[in-house]
Amino acid sequence: MYTPRAFFVRARHRAGTRRRIEIMDIGLCGLPRSGKTTLWKILTGQEVPPGARPETRRGVTRVPDPRLERLAALFRPKKTTPATVTYVDLAPMEKGSGRADNPILGELRKSEALLLVLRAWDDPADPHPEGSVDPSRDLDSLETEFLLADMDVAQRRLERLDGIIAKTNREEDRRERELLGRVLALLEEERPLREVEFTTEELKTLRGYAFLSARPLLVAVNLPEDRTGELTAGPEAFGLGRLAGRPGCDYVALSARIEEEIATLDEDDARAFREDLGIEQPALDRLIRASYRLLGLISFFTVGEDECRAWTIRRGTAARQAAGAIHSDLEKGFIRAETIGWEELLDAGSLAAARERGILRLEGKDYLVQDGDVMHIRHAS
Repeated sequence: MYTPRAFFVRARHRAGTRRRIEIMDIGLCGLPRSGKTTLWKILTGQEVPPGARPETRRGVTRVPDPRLERLAALFRPKKTTPATVTYVDLAPMEKGSGRADNPILGELRKSEALLLVLRAWDDPADPHPEGSVDPSRDLDSLETEFLLADMDVAQRRLERLDGIIAKTNREEDRRERELLGRVLALLEEERPLREVEFTTEELKTLRGYAFLSARPLLVAVNLPEDRTGELTAGPEAFGLGRLAGRPGCDYVALSARIEEEIATLDEDDARAFREDLGIEQPALDRLIRASYRLLGLISFFTVGEDECRAWTIRRGTAARQAAGAIHSDLEKGFIRAETIGWEELLDAGSLAAARERGILRLEGKDYLVQDGDVMHIRHAS
């Protein structure tokens, strides 16, 4: 039976073990001495002891969202919970590591997207492993390793399929054989799979192989402290103009060393420091938002006196499935979604005023949730 209570208060208390969670991991990779682990430390707020050996490390970071902050200022809740993204720091990659059985690449395949850190700073006391600084060259090296690893995966599966087809000659195996043959040809042409259009059925088949070149790619150019004027420069400034307009790619310039220093300051001092350097927007905010955008994610909100919260879903998610992001019972018992845009709610000043104005909409199960929607799920208990 439906009882109109505060937005999601009931669901929030019951959601602990039955909330359906999609893990949104972004894997950090780069050549040795690229500043990758320093960036991971800043993103996640976690420390890595000096001299610690390379290993897989996971950390969660909050997605900065001024919309949630403004909603919280309106409702003054006991708790404000932002959306999050998980970043995974991996051991550095070496040339020649593009093999299907490479454990680093095996870990990277578990990620939803790749964050490539490219070094753009020079330091004679900390030399680049290739002897010179060249972000374009390093990007080519890393992408080549991904292509080689994907080729290895495709070739091994094709060999197995040939044996299976010789014995059973099943239609589904022949279709998979044809698809992987096409994939291998594309990889041999050095075409990342993220740039190729496949049918829904083909994507479903390929998903199980976790091809690295199919993963969305975020490139972070890591600058030295004396090049802050280039933090807003486009990728062409670093010889990476080919990234512009490529499907499934995004780019951010930052300075991990500057961000590391800023992280030690309080909010007022950090703001003043950025102003002195002419940094209009924190680089890490831009990187986190780019990560979120690259994964095709959006946020909807639940609000109330107990909690204001951002929930992460994929763009194009219907209201009923969005309810399941909070709690499986809300999806099963879904009736309607009371919905309003966050700006409309702020303009109204309260939920009661929004109801009086008639701008709180009732949406059905097939409604596609929009970024910034504030929702209240009516459900059967």
